[in-house]
Amino acid sequence: MSSPYNESPFNALPPVVVALALPIVAIELWLNAGAQGFIGGPEAVGWRLDAIRDYAFFGPVLELMIEANRWPATEVMRFVSYPFVHGSFTHMLMALVFLLALGKMVGEVFSALGVLLVFFSSAIIGALAFTVLTDDPAPLVGAYPAVYGLIGAFTFILWVKLGQQGAPQIRAFYLIGFLLFIQLVFGLLFGAGQGWVAEVTGFVTGFGLSFLVSPGGWARAVERLRAR
Repeated sequence: MSSPYNESPFNALPPVVVALALPIVAIELWLNAGAQGFIGGPEAVGWRLDAIRDYAFFGPVLELMIEANRWPATEVMRFVSYPFVHGSFTHMLMALVFLLALGKMVGEVFSALGVLLVFFSSAIIGALAFTVLTDDPAPLVGAYPAVYGLIGAFTFILWVKLGQQGAPQIRAFYLIGFLLFIQLVFGLLFGAGQGWVAEVTGFVTGFGLSFLVSPGGWARAVERLRAR
């Protein structure tokens, strides 16, 4: 019998969550090691800027693509690559904590495909909203819009559970309310960009998509439409 002390902490996580977390961690460790001078030589100091230039999402770039009706694969890829590149180690660490915590809870209910659909759909639609609703030329980086999608999926799980228990379903939205309040406070104190637009959109996407990708979600959605 193996000792529980020798078991990897990743054993408790759904494999799909580990598959999302590992590249996020690996990329950040690589970039951070280069910035600290441990690998890559003097030019490694600029690796993070290079990664943001090559893989972050830029709203103005999408607008140019739409105007020209040209869709280079390297630019379209930014919709799904930007969640894996972060602005700093702390930025990555906070996103990772939410990914592991929310991913575990959602992954224990949703299928692996459902988790992936929520994660990447929230990232993609969040980036679209960032372009349409803001004029921010700054790059959109980090897993927060995708992670907020998982928060939306977790909120859906709570919402359904509370409904089954006959409890007030508004309680399911306490977590997102708290997070938005904290974000507002930090924005007022330290200033913030408009990335919150992508994050809130990610939450709405995750919650809405859960009606379709959660176990029994499609049947539940049809039942609600028939009841109206």
